[in-house]
Amino acid sequence: MSLSWPWALAALLVVPLLLAARWWANRRRRRYAVRVSSLALIRAAVPGRTSWRRRIPVILFSAALVFLAIGAARPQAAVRVPANATSILLAIDVSRSMCSTDVQPNRITAAQAAAREFIKAEGGETKIGLVTFSGIAAMLVEPTTDQDKLLKAIDGLRTGRGTAIGQAILTSIDAIAETNPAVPPTGVTAAEEASPAPSGAPAEYQADTIVVLTDGANTQGVEPVTAAEQASARGLRVYTIGFGTTQPAPMVCSADQISDGSAFGSDGGRFGGGFGGGFGGGRVQQIDEDTLEKVAEITGGEYFRAEDAEQLQDVLTDLPSNFVGQLKKVEISVWFVLLGTLLAVAAVVLSLRWNRSLSVPASVAAKPPAGPAAGADRSP
Repeated sequence: MSLSWPWALAALLVVPLLLAARWWANRRRRRYAVRVSSLALIRAAVPGRTSWRRRIPVILFSAALVFLAIGAARPQAAVRVPANATSILLAIDVSRSMCSTDVQPNRITAAQAAAREFIKAEGGETKIGLVTFSGIAAMLVEPTTDQDKLLKAIDGLRTGRGTAIGQAILTSIDAIAETNPAVPPTGVTAAEEASPAPSGAPAEYQADTIVVLTDGANTQGVEPVTAAEQASARGLRVYTIGFGTTQPAPMVCSADQISDGSAFGSDGGRFGGGFGGGFGGGRVQQIDEDTLEKVAEITGGEYFRAEDAEQLQDVLTDLPSNFVGQLKKVEISVWFVLLGTLLAVAAVVLSLRWNRSLSVPASVAAKPPAGPAAGADRSP
């Protein structure tokens, strides 16, 4: 449990102050107590075992003040959000470097296979959205539980020039904002954006999550760290995956994997990228791991490295255990206020009832004392 206004707990100081005031009042009362000649009369008039009755209302009222003070501090409890209330935005890099054959048959094919297994594993219980990015980012499929629609979109991925990781994150944020009213779109300033929360610790995480799979570094558009700060301000976690090896490998893609429909490969086919270098010797596509780790750190997510198809499959398979049905903070101050109010009412009712029963009955107070003195007044 956490507190939104912990300084409100200062109200708890009222409890010892009230107890001290009660002790002082009792002490003064003893000084001015009326001395009577017959203790037997007092014992007859006042019921026995009254000390615990006097203490119970005080204890209840003190407990009421404690609960009310905690309620004023606005306590929050973490509750588990059901899977069907979450959405996962899967942003996949479709830059030309995804044609690298260091992962067989090439990176884009391996990524498609892993994404298909990830979608099937969810069983249609969690909404999944699909964002693709090369030089620009595009919302391919809005968050949905329609697995057929998602699988068809995965099968139709096409590579293009450039890598816009930051723009992919912003596009994913806007897609979540369409279905989650608690998430402002990127064109609207989030409440925390003026004074961002510390890295990895936004004020409250949303149930929705962004997963970015890339094999390179940002080359166009907004910087990924800048986009990550906007995601953090909205309580959105971003999990990043760096895919591929550092081994030089030829670029080979089929015609249906290229946006302009022209196949290319190590045999000297057409290459529309501008990666520098030929196909025969291959080239190394460096992953900007520092940036991907920073994006995950800022948003409270996690960075993963996958160097082959099997590792990528394992990463995507294990991801749901990190964020599906995750915990979300819910304010529970109303329950503390309600309990505090009930305790206060009970203390007042018991105090009034028992004080009335402890008062000396008029008939007893008027009764003359028995004893020799009473008989002495009688004369024959």
